[in-house]
Formats: sequence, C-alpha cells, structure tokens
Amino acid sequence: MDLNKVMVIGNVTRDPEVRTTPSGVSVASFGVATNFSWKDAQGAQQKRAEFHNIVAWRKLAEIIGQYVKKGSRIYIEGRLQTRSWDDQSGTKRYRTEIVADNMIMLDKRSGAAEPAPEASAAPEAQAPAEPEINVEDIPF
Repeated sequence: MDLNKVMVIGNVTRDPEVRTTPSGVSVASFGVATNFSWKDAQGAQQKRAEFHNIVAWRKLAEIIGQYVKKGSRIYIEGRLQTRSWDDQSGTKRYRTEIVADNMIMLDKRSGAAEPAPEASAAPEAQAPAEPEINVEDIPF
C-alpha cells in the first residue's frame, strides 16, 4: 500500500494567482511558509522556515482565489507532486508542489464585531401561510 499525504499549517507567502486552463478549469497557485524551531546544543532557540508551493484545482481554486490573501493562516491537505520541464536554455527544471485536496482558513474573521450588512434594503414579500392539515381531513 502506498500513501502520499501532506498536511501543512502555515502562512500564505503571496496572494494566490488564479488562472483558467484552455479547457476552462480553474487553477490557483500560491506559497505557504511553515516554521520549525528547536534548541541547539548551547540551548539557544533556532528557527528555520520552509517554503511550500501549493496548487489547487477547480472549485477549491476559485474559493482560494476569493478568500485567501498573503499573510493568511491556512491548513492545506493534499499530495506531493513533482513536475519537470525544459527551460529556455534547455536545462531540465523540477518543481515539487503540494496539490491541495482540502483547505481550512485558520484566521479569525476580521470585523467580527461589526454587524452583518443587510441582504437587501426592501423587506421581502412573504409567501402566504399554508393552511394547517388536520388528521381527520386525510382521506385514507
């Protein structure tokens, strides 16, 4: 049995770039930074950041493009994928990415203390109430 599963919690390093393929499929790409900290042999606190390339497809890409911004705290779940291409000078290039399957935004909502805006200024017309059905009125 094989397993290719990645779970990352970190901060978005750049605003997502959302594109559409020629066949009409949405794709978003952005970066996430994760931090690792430890104490060295002298007891000093050390930190190192890792940078991850994230790719999301279809509906998830559209949602990410709409709601995720640089600096957002985010949970990404997906799989690792490495792709290769030849650059303009003919050199083989490689890029390892996390292909996102799931995303959870971890930021507290901004403006949570503000009241929600009204959906519409005019009151909605209410449908007439349905008459109550008595058990005695049912023919069977």
